[in-house]
Amino acid sequence: MPSRTPLFTPVLLIGCAIILVSFAIRASFGVFQIPIADEFGWLRSEFSLAIAIQNLAWGIGQPIFGALAEKMGDSKAIVLGALTYAAGLVLSSMAITPEAHQMYEILVGFGIAGTGFGVILAVVGRASSDENRSMSLAVATAAGSAGQIFGAPVAEWMLSAMPWQQVFLIFAAAILSVLVLLPLMRAPAASKAELQESMGAILGKAARDPSFTLIFLGFFSCGYQLAFITAHFPAFVREMCGPIMAGGLLDSIGISTTSMLGAVSLSFIGVFNIIGTLSAGWLGSRYSKKYLLAGIYTLRTIIAAIFILMPITPITVIVFSASMGALWLATVPLTSGLVAHLYGLRYMGTLYGIVFLSHQIGGFLGVWLGGKMYDIYGDYTMVWWIGVGVGAFSALVHLPIKENRAPKAVAA
Repeated sequence: MPSRTPLFTPVLLIGCAIILVSFAIRASFGVFQIPIADEFGWLRSEFSLAIAIQNLAWGIGQPIFGALAEKMGDSKAIVLGALTYAAGLVLSSMAITPEAHQMYEILVGFGIAGTGFGVILAVVGRASSDENRSMSLAVATAAGSAGQIFGAPVAEWMLSAMPWQQVFLIFAAAILSVLVLLPLMRAPAASKAELQESMGAILGKAARDPSFTLIFLGFFSCGYQLAFITAHFPAFVREMCGPIMAGGLLDSIGISTTSMLGAVSLSFIGVFNIIGTLSAGWLGSRYSKKYLLAGIYTLRTIIAAIFILMPITPITVIVFSASMGALWLATVPLTSGLVAHLYGLRYMGTLYGIVFLSHQIGGFLGVWLGGKMYDIYGDYTMVWWIGVGVGAFSALVHLPIKENRAPKAVAA
């Protein structure tokens, strides 16, 4: 009887470490929203636009880095991504105008693309056995959640002890430190059958397939909702949440201000995201991925609508963070696994990168509209309801996807 292939391989563990550090930094940018705006007297939309541009650059860079990894090797693409990420952070630490921040966030966005899901999930997918692939993708995705757990609170703590410029420099050193792990990250080569298929042929096949278009469209709302919450939820909680009771449970564990609650809420999302993402990976290996995705978007829509209709209190913030966290990145292993299932693993990085571009277009709009509508209306209500609407849209567009095809070379 053949032995079962282990789930945790060196490729998976190193991939998790890189994603963890990359996402810890990326998830903290919302914490800088108010300090930077206050120091320079900017409108909320100025730094929001910088974060929005970061999300868009991340989306544009994702298929580019995916293609680079498939052409010149995974390690070289990751090194290039880390160097670009660090350069963007260092230059941002010296920026004193909104335009400079917005320009340098292009580098940060491309750096996230080179050290994030697109490149890493493709490597992990190729290194995983058929029976472990869905779960391996979930574990790697959950590593991003682990970064989110401590990224924002650590940034908030560091900001209490040093200027935001110095925090950016420390983050730049952190992303470069992961490069020492790369020699241990070696994925197996593609199969002979996969090598015979050109990138152009696979891209053409996907472009002609309505299911690929539906996957692309459906990922839009995920980016809109996640980027809006990551960038604006700390400020939203700080300004809109009712006071924290003195001597209560939150106060007793050091969460005494709505500012700290806003940062910690991202950690709550990260904690429950780990549970939700791993559950999605387990379910994705057993049930229809398109129906699971439709269910996730439906639940997100309901949770967001209920939250904004209720009074914003510390309790509702925590309940919302836990509920949304369980659904936060659960879409990623299912979406990437669906792409691998339909089109194979050889060009998974490029194809998932194209799908991810839709995610980041949504992210750009979510972050930018959040800041713009805040400046116009003085709150986030309108942009929140737009997020509810696009979530319902994504739930519907996943239903017609034809999922009953597996590539001849490899089954995901």
